Amino acid sequence: MEALIDPFGVTFVQRALWGGVLVSLVCAIAGTWVVLRGMAFLGDAMSHGMLPGVALAALLGQSLFLGAALAAGAMAAGVTLLSRSPRLSQDTSIGLLFVGMLSVGVILVSHSSTFAVDLTAFLFGDVLAVRERDLLHLGICLGVALTMALVGHRAFVALTFDPRKAHTLGLAPRAAHAAMLALVTLAVVASFHVVGTLLVFGLLIAPPAAAVLWARSVPMIMCLAALVGVASTFVGLLASWHWETAAGASIAATAVAFFFVSVALSALRSRIGRREHPLTPTHPRLEERSMTP
Repeated sequence: MEALIDPFGVTFVQRALWGGVLVSLVCAIAGTWVVLRGMAFLGDAMSHGMLPGVALAALLGQSLFLGAALAAGAMAAGVTLLSRSPRLSQDTSIGLLFVGMLSVGVILVSHSSTFAVDLTAFLFGDVLAVRERDLLHLGICLGVALTMALVGHRAFVALTFDPRKAHTLGLAPRAAHAAMLALVTLAVVASFHVVGTLLVFGLLIAPPAAAVLWARSVPMIMCLAALVGVASTFVGLLASWHWETAAGASIAATAVAFFFVSVALSALRSRIGRREHPLTPTHPRLEERSMTP
């Protein structure tokens, strides 16, 4: 029991735990829509697209958080504008912006011989260095994310499951899509300082993907995703403490591991369900009926 409690008696580990919990809640809200809408590539591109903003802010001695926010905002705005073209698919727009932003970031990094340490923190995060000010920022981001999710819930649902109905109901699908991009941007920017851009994708995707296999409503998916994210933070920090591994990577790896456990349990549940309720029609008409959508 002491092995579960002792690490969290240290102040910086406590702050890391609270930071990871807040990040998990923000990512659960935004990640649910990323998973349901199939926007995983966008989330990955958004996390890497922050590099030029962070690099420029570091070179100028400004806030890395502000630089990341501006770069991610520019990425989201570019995706929104390019996706309006009927000749370009959204994946094409995202891919071009992703490569362009990442290239600019690498060019900026190449101009500084002392940026290697900062780049490592940008890529892999430093959850054990979370400060009280960072917790305040994460709390504010969580409040904004909750507000956006509540206000835009009806439009987000219609946009995800029936975009034509969203337009018919006057829910402004384009504005809803832009708001959803802003929500994803908020989650990525809020999380990168804790787990890094290469690992934020894990918390953004893995917990909601694990929850989708069990929940049947959007709020329930968000709640289960939040639980998985919080559990991943707790277990990941424990693993990092006892095995002396990178904390951010341990958290993200735990989240991915929980996803695969969820997949395995879901498959087992389906197999047991088929055994208890076998669908083996004994009459040709029943067999035809069972094949009718």
